[in-house]
Amino acid sequence: MKEEIIIAGFGGQGVLSMGKILAYSGIMQGQEVTWMPSYGPEMRGGTANVTVILSDKKISSPILSKFDTAIILNQQSMDKFEDGVKPGGLLIYDPNGITRHPKRKDINVCTIAAVDLSAELGNSKAYNMVVLGAFLSKKPIVNLENVIKGLKKSIPERHHSLIPMNEQAIKVGMEKIQVINSL
Repeated sequence: MKEEIIIAGFGGQGVLSMGKILAYSGIMQGQEVTWMPSYGPEMRGGTANVTVILSDKKISSPILSKFDTAIILNQQSMDKFEDGVKPGGLLIYDPNGITRHPKRKDINVCTIAAVDLSAELGNSKAYNMVVLGAFLSKKPIVNLENVIKGLKKSIPERHHSLIPMNEQAIKVGMEKIQVINSL
């Protein structure tokens, strides 16, 4: 098993945190992992992306040009990374703020209305966990128990009281993902 993932959006959407939690989850599951963030100099609102590789075998390089999965959270990222999804791969996106939806027919495409769902949960900071849940529903490469361990590892202990809310957000994402194109 080897899964090569890009998560891309604006700073402040939890892109890097989502990647870190996924990476820690893989470590907790005994997988080989890389986590490589990339972001602009802005604190919030600039572009941000992270590549994560989870594998049963050694990973030769963290540098990716093609992805098994792309998780896209803004239009700039859609424009930049849609073509990088391998044929037969998966593209998940939040339609909020997307003006040009994916056109490819050789990939699986799903949406998750994470902005709306996190608002319904009463916590916009749960946005990235809703998206993570959507991804895990389609590619269960780490189990929920290890995701919770990854959350505990990546967020400060003073915020551990938020873990049940994050777990709920992950479950909502798993339930509410919508398939647009399935191969």
